[in-house]
Amino acid sequence: MQSGMSDRTLFWVPTLIWATTWHAILYQLGETSALHSVAFRFGLASVMLFAIARWRGEAVRMPVSVHAWLLLTGAVQYGLNYLCTYESEKHLASGLVAVLFSLMIFTNAIGGSLFFGQHMTRRFWLSGAVGVVGIALIFWPDIVAARGDASVLLGVALAMTAVTLASVGNMLTLRLTRQGIPLVPLLAWSMGFGAVTLLAIAAALQVKFHLDLRPSYWLSLFYLSGLGSVAAFLLYFKLAQRQGPGRAALMGLVIPVIALLVSAALEGWRPTPLSTTGIVLCLAGLWGATRPAKALPTAARQ
Repeated sequence: MQSGMSDRTLFWVPTLIWATTWHAILYQLGETSALHSVAFRFGLASVMLFAIARWRGEAVRMPVSVHAWLLLTGAVQYGLNYLCTYESEKHLASGLVAVLFSLMIFTNAIGGSLFFGQHMTRRFWLSGAVGVVGIALIFWPDIVAARGDASVLLGVALAMTAVTLASVGNMLTLRLTRQGIPLVPLLAWSMGFGAVTLLAIAAALQVKFHLDLRPSYWLSLFYLSGLGSVAAFLLYFKLAQRQGPGRAALMGLVIPVIALLVSAALEGWRPTPLSTTGIVLCLAGLWGATRPAKALPTAARQ
């Protein structure tokens, strides 16, 4: 489905989609709890992916041993990761959570190096650090407002746990694809198991279920499922297969920038000199991390 796409397309399409999901999630806040809403999102995405797999003629039956890994992947990537993210935002401003999630560039790069032998250059690490500093400048007011009390420390711990879980989920998914499991049914099962995990957590925590009947809730849910989950994750993991999880995670440098531009257009956000400097550093970091290495002179190669 996406094999003919260029790496640039595989990078920018999910980046643009995930940048707009920040705004779409606002319409999910209402009668239905966050746990149930995210479970609906991935449950619906799972159904869509199974339909795509059937349409492509891909087998969806998996051995029992593989299901154990799919369950683990789904619980980690689409269950516990999202639970920790939402819980962290109860204690931290969303901007600070975005800063912490930009660190996934490094956790993904470390995982790619340890498990797949995909080593990153020194320029990648330095450029990634520049980009993370840019994210920090964009959300500097949130950082300054955060104080080192127990609530903030708990929020930081939850956010970093979510970052770690997301990277572990990435490694598990890529490991399974390297074993020959097609990506579409793999994601279908993983997201389905993630949805079940979230529903089980909601039941264990006795979170009451209320159905939100607003059209905006259901339109945003379909957007988050169809584009934010099915399309974006398929393209993201295709890019991670080609270039490694570290490079794929560079999306985290651009997503907040585009999301803020969407916020400026739809929610009245206005840039400041500090946030503008941060945006420039984000783009500079992305450019430095992705530009091709200079070829050695012929004499040097000989």
